[in-house]
Amino acid sequence: MTTNGLPTRLFDLLPHRLERFGDNTLLAAKENGDWKTYSTQQVQEIIDTLSANLLSLGLSAGDYSPTGADKVAMLSANRPEWVFVDLACQQAGLILCPIYPTTNPRELEFIFNDAEVKCVFAGSEDLYEKIISVSPHVPSLKHIFCFDEVTGAASWTQLQQTPTAEAAEALQQAKQQIQPHHLATIIYTSGTTGVPKGVMLSHHNILSNVFNSAKSFPFDNQPGKKVLSFLPLNHIFERMITYIYTLSGISIYYAESLETIGENLKEVQPTGFTTVPRLLEKVFEKIMAKGQELSGTKRKLFNWAVDLGLQYDNLQSKGLLYNVQLKLANKLIFSKWREGLGGNIEFIITGGAACQERLLRIFNAGGIPVFEGYGPTENSPVISVNRRMDGQTKFGTVGPIIEGQEVKLAEDGEILVKGPSVMQGYYKRPDLTAETIQDGWLLTGDIGVWEEVKGIRFLKITDRKKELFKTSGGKYVAPQPLENKLKESPFIEQIMIVGAERKFVGALIVPGFPTLREWMRHQGIAFASPEEAIRHPKVLAHYQQLVETFNLFFNHVEQVKKFELLPQEWTIDTGELTPTLKIKRKVVMEKYKEAIERIYE
Repeated sequence: MTTNGLPTRLFDLLPHRLERFGDNTLLAAKENGDWKTYSTQQVQEIIDTLSANLLSLGLSAGDYSPTGADKVAMLSANRPEWVFVDLACQQAGLILCPIYPTTNPRELEFIFNDAEVKCVFAGSEDLYEKIISVSPHVPSLKHIFCFDEVTGAASWTQLQQTPTAEAAEALQQAKQQIQPHHLATIIYTSGTTGVPKGVMLSHHNILSNVFNSAKSFPFDNQPGKKVLSFLPLNHIFERMITYIYTLSGISIYYAESLETIGENLKEVQPTGFTTVPRLLEKVFEKIMAKGQELSGTKRKLFNWAVDLGLQYDNLQSKGLLYNVQLKLANKLIFSKWREGLGGNIEFIITGGAACQERLLRIFNAGGIPVFEGYGPTENSPVISVNRRMDGQTKFGTVGPIIEGQEVKLAEDGEILVKGPSVMQGYYKRPDLTAETIQDGWLLTGDIGVWEEVKGIRFLKITDRKKELFKTSGGKYVAPQPLENKLKESPFIEQIMIVGAERKFVGALIVPGFPTLREWMRHQGIAFASPEEAIRHPKVLAHYQQLVETFNLFFNHVEQVKKFELLPQEWTIDTGELTPTLKIKRKVVMEKYKEAIERIYE
């Protein structure tokens, strides 16, 4: 189904791609140590078979309504099978509920029952076992399939047998009935608080964001270009960008794991990838650690190049001398950084949280173009993004608004958006929907300001509305600007600002232990363990001085008066971070309440 030659349903992207680019590689993943590729035609054949066999299981689109169509869930890391199931559900009229593999069993059971899930796909044995553990409490669940071969589990390959003529006919009928306004997916998002809520997105919601994002941040329509994918497909951003890659003729290679990204980048030599700031920070920290291992002239050259990069401004020329020096730094130092990313990077798009401005400056100075964007799941998701065109990127902002979106700031600075990609609502939660969408405007919960340069308006996110807090003196404090500034120090790995209804602002700080260990060595202090390091008087004095230096950037009421150092990094597995690496503030507050009390003793 097309309008003006463009697909109107997500699964229409495949025939559209075939028509434009022929049968080139669409997906690729490592199998037994080698890259296995799937062409667009192969993907189409696989999903046609899968769709028909899902229908033959008795799954049905019903009346194609959010509650009438059957739900299929999926817990899996990124892999071609993820996309197969996604597209197969779409063209069968089934509603896919992708779930983060890290979701705990309690939340998993809630989602399964809330959506009345009938069929689940698991990526691996551990995820299969997690599903099995909650299945007795999910009366709607009828089928569980596994992508990996797991003893005792039904394999998804059973759904690759030639379908019956009746099932193939049922598929054709289902495809003809699917309309752009029908739901394609329900994405459960718990964010940093509360029980999961299901964001309902239609084919039209997501496709409008695909087309408007692709217009605003154009990708070259050149088959043969490759990207590496490792951000979870469970998140709407990586999924939406997958559809853009499909639209643009680009081949998608899936990283084996987060640990192998560096190795996979060198193998695939992609032209780009999407990421979250935390992973960019990790890349930068590794580069800096290697730089500090150098000695003599090499180390001086490295530091000189880094200093040049930190001064980079894409909107204002720093003169001939600076440009000549930067060109030399690119040849001597930054060229090695680019090689480490595969040597072909034309774009890196980051979102999900604020990216440190210094990282944006230094990577862009080094010929590694990083573009920050923004948008919530409820908007399918992109609202704004920095661009590749001259004058369309401003570091520290999330870029100009993309085409097709209308954005305004409420009196308190909250960002409101209206447009075709705004969700249909929260599944079975008209109360929450009414709170979040008012007069057609989606209330994002994010606070922002406009910054204008040469007639172009850039959106800058300043904080989350719910994260603003008042001290007991009645003064409002926005934690994110403080946290982002302090994280510029390599001595600070993670930080959370506290102080709601307290006399002053405090902070929980997880040190950057590799940097701290090196500093301690230079100070002649033995590093035994993180627990001992954070109690050492010299270490505490060093962090006190560090915090006082950063306090100069903020007014008196915002300054961190006391802090506690913590010995362990916050992670998804230990529960302090969401799957998109945002801090779960309530969890951290509860887990470290004794440390917080020590701050205010």
